[in-house]
Amino acid sequence: MGRTERGQGEKVQGGDSRTSDLPAWLRPRTGGVVLEIHAQPGARRTAIVGEHGGRLKIAVNAPPLDGRANLALIELLSEKLGLPQRAVTLEAGDTSREKRFFAATTASANEIVRQLILQQK
Repeated sequence: MGRTERGQGEKVQGGDSRTSDLPAWLRPRTGGVVLEIHAQPGARRTAIVGEHGGRLKIAVNAPPLDGRANLALIELLSEKLGLPQRAVTLEAGDTSREKRFFAATTASANEIVRQLILQQK
């Protein structure tokens, strides 16, 4: 049994027990995790907002100029995950609101969810 398509707020169905309860915006990969992000640059403050279109929505205070919003996203993700900034890299979406980051970490995917979402409440 394989995975089904993941949409907004959906979790992975099928697959193995390591990925069965993960949100759509998080995928384990060798050496870390992939984070699908929806950025909202120019916001009043930088914060994790919730989910949007199957991605983790993050409001960013920085404007989308000269990579400043991307840097602010890296700073926030590395802080929340307890990683050095060099461990969080932008893989896709340099000039788009839809971005894909890779976080090099030994933490489990479930721990990543706790660090990014559950600590917000």
